[in-house]
Amino acid sequence: MVSPPSRAPIDPLSLGAVALAVAAVSSSAPLIAYAAAPALAVAFWRNVISVGLLGPFALIRRRHEFRALARRAGRRDAGFCVLAGLALAVHFGTWMPSAQLTSVATATALVVTQPVWQGLIALGQGRRLPAAGWLGIGVAVLGAVWAVGADLDVGSTRAVLGDLLAVGGGIAAAVYTALGERARTTISTVTYTTICYGTCGTALLLVCLVGGVRLAGFPASTWLAVLGLVVGAQLLGHSMFNYALRRISATTISVLLLLETPGAALLAWLWLDQVPRPAALPGLLLLLAGVAVVLHAEARAARRAAADAAVEHRPLVGDPGPVPRDSRPGPVNSDAGPGTPGGSVAEPPVPAPDR
Repeated sequence: MVSPPSRAPIDPLSLGAVALAVAAVSSSAPLIAYAAAPALAVAFWRNVISVGLLGPFALIRRRHEFRALARRAGRRDAGFCVLAGLALAVHFGTWMPSAQLTSVATATALVVTQPVWQGLIALGQGRRLPAAGWLGIGVAVLGAVWAVGADLDVGSTRAVLGDLLAVGGGIAAAVYTALGERARTTISTVTYTTICYGTCGTALLLVCLVGGVRLAGFPASTWLAVLGLVVGAQLLGHSMFNYALRRISATTISVLLLLETPGAALLAWLWLDQVPRPAALPGLLLLLAGVAVVLHAEARAARRAAADAAVEHRPLVGDPGPVPRDSRPGPVNSDAGPGTPGGSVAEPPVPAPDR
């Protein structure tokens, strides 16, 4: 996977988008557990309805981007969008059933082990995380394991299967975010999300048809839950994260997603009467501590990189710089060839840095 280029500093708008996204995706697991429909059907409809809302706007306002992606030079970027959509389909196809097989708090805590897989993907891209970042990720994972310990002790096959599916959803989410990070360097949010959600919906439709999953005939309460997922977790959640990927790294986004865990547990308590187990509370606190450590490490690394860049481009004191070869006074023979006395040597243009 190609490593994304460097970004501009994080702006308040991106931070606000992430805060809104965390609040929105926190409603995902409770709504999935509430919906009286197969999880794959819910995943299919949330993507299809999202494309129906985004598609017309994208085709009208971003036609030039779609034409560029259809050309030979843009097919690589289009491929990243399609692959991200397939990874998103795997994420939904594993995590959404897990929220109906195990508790909401447990499914959410396991799926947000995503930063571990995100860090490993970053290493594969040749990007090293600071040691403090890995420490924070380790603390967060320990918190997730602590939070789900009650389910593993019970020995319920249904709960354990839900736990394994949630872990698979976390791995798929890391791949989806890494691909989206690459695609968002050149493609706008609305174009990327339209292609990504469309690919995801198509893949889920095929799975539902092959598996005989029912796609219609649900009660009104289920459709309300699906609409809540579209507006909240999909458009205000995933789309806002996709927007922030232009300025914030995939690893940092994945760590911020850990904040979904206490939010989902709180909503499940309020909506579904799923009272968090007392043994899980220390684990949730460890998750929050891990988030704080990773964000602090990322901020320090960003400041250090900015300082190094400033020093690298700062001219040395007292250094007059290179002296032109033909700086002595006298007329210059403009007709003389390059390299002859009095002639000017045409310097090759200095290429701009690859962004």
